[in-house]
Formats: sequence, structure tokens, C-alpha cells
Amino acid sequence: MAPHGGQRAGGARMVRIVDADGVRIMENDGRVVSNFVVQALRGKELTIYGDGSQTRSFCYVSDLVDGLMKLMATETDDIHLPVNIGNPGEFTMNELAEKVGEITGVPVKIKYFPLPDDDPKQRQPNIERAKKLLGWEPTVALAEGLKKTVDYFAKIVK
Repeated sequence: MAPHGGQRAGGARMVRIVDADGVRIMENDGRVVSNFVVQALRGKELTIYGDGSQTRSFCYVSDLVDGLMKLMATETDDIHLPVNIGNPGEFTMNELAEKVGEITGVPVKIKYFPLPDDDPKQRQPNIERAKKLLGWEPTVALAEGLKKTVDYFAKIVK
């Protein structure tokens, strides 16, 4: 008999949210996407730490919410291990800056600062568990998510 009076094991779930971005993020929250977008819209230099070759993976908020909802609705005995929710598509900071410039229509200038010692050169989630257990993977491409994010910040940034 399954634990908890015949119900499948489930209970608590563990999730690792990896580099989420999108609308309704505060402009000063310190995330690279919102920083770049706000800086570009204000005509300021984009701040990159390191030489810009380090990579990140960006998961748009609607994909994140979809993954979290699927995780909460999943009933399986194999749910006790963490599930990564993120986008495995990698982009360098220089590529991100270029894409922000294209979408905002603002020629971007970049100011480089030393890379902090604890800043990883690469961040890419392994979402195989999310694919297997949840049937989930992100669907919003970086350019599509950036366009929505730029549109959002264009309305609130003066």
C-alpha cells in the first residue's frame, strides 16, 4: 500500500530556478536581463563583468510558471530529488547585450568591469529530470522573451 492512506508519495517538491527573467521584475533587482534593458532604454552603457564571454541561460517567466505548475501537479514516487527549471540555451553576455540593442533599437555601448572571483563562467541547467518527470521544457525563445521584457520596461522606465 502506498504511504498516506493509499495516495502516491509526493508531498514537498524541490526545484532549482535557473536564471528566470521577464516582465514584472523590478528594474533594480540586479538581474542581468533587466539591468541591460533598463540601461539601454536610458541610453546608458551596459555593464558587463568580465570580458563578456561567460554564458548564462535565460528562462522566461511564463515558462518558469508552467514548469512550477507541472511540478506541483505531478504525482510520482521519484519527486524527492530537485528538479531544475530553466532554459538550457546558452548565450554569452556579449550576445545578450547585442540582442538587447537590436530589440530596443538603441546602439549599445558596453563598460567592462573585472569579473568577481565567485562569478561562474558558465551557467546552464540540466533539465532532463523536468523533461522526463514533467514533460516540460521551455518554449519562449530569448528574442521573444526579450521583446516582451523591453516592451514592459519601456512603459515604466523614464
